[in-house]
Amino acid sequence: QIQEIATKAKEGILERLDAGEIVIGDGGFVFALEKRGYVKAGPWTPEATVEHPEAGASIVGVNCHFDPDISLETVKLMKEGLQAAKLKAHLMSQPLAFHTPDCGKQGFIDLPEFPFGLEPRIVTRWDIQKYARKAYDLGIRYIGGCCGFEPYHIRAIAEELAPERGFLPEASEKHGSWGDSLSMHTKPWVRARARKEYWENLKPASGRPYCPSMSKPDGWGVTKGARELMQQREATSEQQLKELFQKQKF
Repeated sequence: QIQEIATKAKEGILERLDAGEIVIGDGGFVFALEKRGYVKAGPWTPEATVEHPEAGASIVGVNCHFDPDISLETVKLMKEGLQAAKLKAHLMSQPLAFHTPDCGKQGFIDLPEFPFGLEPRIVTRWDIQKYARKAYDLGIRYIGGCCGFEPYHIRAIAEELAPERGFLPEASEKHGSWGDSLSMHTKPWVRARARKEYWENLKPASGRPYCPSMSKPDGWGVTKGARELMQQREATSEQQLKELFQKQKF
């Protein structure tokens, strides 16, 4: 029954994309070639997109692990690979809602803040409006987000692409576009922020004294096949945890 629901959902998404509609996603219905045994985790190349046309991928893109900028750079490579192979597919992007310019090949899971200290890296709604516009200009029509995305982020995508979609999301009734409701604020310097130019050019601070702007990803040299990555049914033992703690550096 679950498989039947997923199949119908996929067919519905494809129908909407084929009709030229912009689909806004929230992390669901990701079609991964890796799970079907066609590619291995790791290769971020145009060739990975097209080396197995028999996989029949109707939607090609990236999901999770990296921020909007890195994700769009990757989809651009995929698009170039499709064009070089003379193949057609809908493009998809569902990045993290965290800034990850300092992450390694495995993405945000290598960052020391993963998973419970990532909040200082959260992207603003204005970052997401920029992302939505860049994604649309790149030719992506399945535009969404994965870990870290909140309702206001998804709303930002819908608001940025309202001219193309022909309507605003219902939640837009709760606030003014690009902060224009601030025009009624009691403080004049806040009223001056009631414009798109202010929020587009803002460089937000973290408010955390002595904190670095970027982190050093954990570099244990652990890759596929390493003993540390072997899964086990029983809970991790105290001895196993001690061994891991000894390897960890602050």
